[in-house]
Amino acid sequence: MEAQNLLSGFFPNYKIPLTRTSKKPFSCSLPSNPSFHSLLQSHNCVSFKTHYSPCFKGSLKKIFFCVNASENAVLEEKDYKRPQVVKRKKLAVFVSGGGSNFKSIHDACFEGLVHGDIVVLVTNKPDCGGAEYAKNKEIPVVLFPRTKDATDGLSPSDLVAALRSLEVDFILLAGYLKLIPAELIRAYPRSILNIHPSLLPAFGGKGYYGMKVHKAVIASGARYSGPTIHFVDEHYDTGRILAQRVVPVLANDTAEELAARVLHEEHQLYVEVTAALCEERLIWREDGVPLIQNRGNPNEYS
Repeated sequence: MEAQNLLSGFFPNYKIPLTRTSKKPFSCSLPSNPSFHSLLQSHNCVSFKTHYSPCFKGSLKKIFFCVNASENAVLEEKDYKRPQVVKRKKLAVFVSGGGSNFKSIHDACFEGLVHGDIVVLVTNKPDCGGAEYAKNKEIPVVLFPRTKDATDGLSPSDLVAALRSLEVDFILLAGYLKLIPAELIRAYPRSILNIHPSLLPAFGGKGYYGMKVHKAVIASGARYSGPTIHFVDEHYDTGRILAQRVVPVLANDTAEELAARVLHEEHQLYVEVTAALCEERLIWREDGVPLIQNRGNPNEYS
C-alpha cells in the first residue's frame, strides 16, 4: 500500500512560513559617554563579538565598527558568514489516553516556544481524548497497530511509510502504551523520545505505567520521584536518559496527589526538551550519553 493511500482522508498539512530578516543596511547610534568617545579617538576601530538566535546555525565571524573621530560611525562587515536557518521540525506524537503532554507540546508549537509542528497523531485507541483533541485541531490521526478489532490500523512497515511521506523528523511518545516495533526504531534512530512518570531506571519496565507507577513509588518509601524523558529502544523504559525533573514524595501522599505533581513537571519538561530537539541543541557524549546544550551558553549542558 502506498504511503499516499495510507494518508487519504487526512486533513491537509500546512507549513508556517519563516519570516526573513530585512536586507536593509544596519545602522546604529553611539553612546554619549565621554570616556567612550575618548576610546574611539585613540583607536581606528573597535571589534565586537556577534550574537545570534538559537534558531540559526553557522559560524559567524566578526563585525567591525570602523570609526572616524570627525565623522559619523559607519558599520562595515568583514569576513561575515551568513548563518543558515534551522528548518522547522515536523513531529509525530503517539498517545493512548487523554494526551495532556500532547496538548502542552501542541500549545507550545502554536505559541512559538517550539520550533516545530505536530503533523500527525498516532494512537492505538481512536476514541481516546488525545485523538479527539487532534481531530478538533485538524491534525491527522493514524491508528496503530493493526489488530483483530482494529483492522484499519497500520502495520509497522505501513506506519514507517506514512511517517516518511509526512517528512516526520522526530517521534514523541506521550502516554502511548504499546511497545514500539523494531522497524520504526531502525527507521528513526536517536529520533524517538518517551516520557515516563518516575525517575528511571527505578519503577520502569513492562507493567509500570500510569497510577501503578505512583503507587509503587509510595509503597517503596522513596522520598523522591519525577518524570524522565528518554530515547526509545526495543524494550520498555531502557533507552538512554535525556532529562529528568525531581518531585518530592510527601509523607501522606496518595498516588493521585503524587501523580498530579509529577504531571505538572512533565508538561514543562517535555516542552523544554522538544524545544531543544527542534533547535538541534542535543549532542551525544563519547560514551553515548545524550546531553542538552544550554540555549544561552553552548558550553553548558544539562
